[in-house]
Amino acid sequence: MARITGSWLSGPTADPGDPATPEFRGEHIGLPRSGAGSLVGLGRRIAALMVDWVISMGIAALIVRPNPQQIIADLDLPADKQPPTNFEAVVSALSTPTWMVWVVVGILAVTLFGFTPGQYFLRLRVIRVDAPVRVGFVRALGRQLLLIFVVPALFTDADGRGMHDRATGTAVVRSR
Repeated sequence: MARITGSWLSGPTADPGDPATPEFRGEHIGLPRSGAGSLVGLGRRIAALMVDWVISMGIAALIVRPNPQQIIADLDLPADKQPPTNFEAVVSALSTPTWMVWVVVGILAVTLFGFTPGQYFLRLRVIRVDAPVRVGFVRALGRQLLLIFVVPALFTDADGRGMHDRATGTAVVRSR
C-alpha cells in the first residue's frame, strides 16, 4: 500500500542542481537571500502570532470584562465536581472574544499597514509577491480566514511560504 500512496503523496522528486530546487527560500519569487525583504522562518512567524494572540486577549478582556466569581456561580456543577479556578473561568470566558478580536485586528492591520502588531514588534511585514503594492482587504481577509484553520500555515512550499500565503499571493518578509 505504501508504494501506491507514496507515488502521489510524496510528490515529485527533485535532483540536486535541478532549476526547480531553489538555492535559498524566496528565490523563485524574486526575494533576496537575507536582510530586508527576505522570507522569514517559521519560528519568527509563530512568535508574532503569539504576540498578536496576547494583545487580542487583552483587548477582549477590556471589552468583555469577565467576572470569575459570577461565571463560577452560574455554573451548574455536580456535587462531586471541583469548580474551576478564577483563571480557568476567565480564560474560558475570553476564548471566543479573543479569537474574534484576533481575526479583526489581523484583517485591519494587514490591510492598512501591511503587518500585525506582533509582526511589527518582530520586524516583519506581509507583502504581495506579484506587485509592489499593498496587500489589500480581499487578500488580507482571505489570508486571515485561512489562518483560522492553522493547518495551511504548517504546510510550506519550496520557498518556505505557508499555503495561506501561497493561496493569497503574499509572503511574510523581514521589514528591516
